[in-house]
Amino acid sequence: MGTVEIQIRTSQRVQARNITREVSKAVQGRTGSLLHVYTPHTTCGLTINEEADPHVTQDIMEALDRTVPRNYPYKHMEGNSDAHIKSTITGCAVTVPFSQSGPALGTWQGIFLMEFDGPRERKIFVTILE
Repeated sequence: MGTVEIQIRTSQRVQARNITREVSKAVQGRTGSLLHVYTPHTTCGLTINEEADPHVTQDIMEALDRTVPRNYPYKHMEGNSDAHIKSTITGCAVTVPFSQSGPALGTWQGIFLMEFDGPRERKIFVTILE
């Protein structure tokens, strides 16, 4: 079926960026049964969560900050170890059912790029599987 690459720009060091529209647009008019969304970066992640209330993603980011603080004395010398750990927690891919109308998400669900080391331009690979 092929993979489509999209670019997502983040504007803050830590940001939950709803990418549902961009993903849906990238696969518009295609057919298949599963939608796979992947990012090849080690300091951001992908997740599916509520998009109706922005406080939900804010709470998630704050909880991750409490769990993995930025100022802990990590051994990695680039100053972004917290971003690597948070990326590992959230994961780098999501897979959802796909229909002719797009990703088969729940009523309140959206696909989010979870930026932990921005602002940056991020690659997202979107694949529809038969």
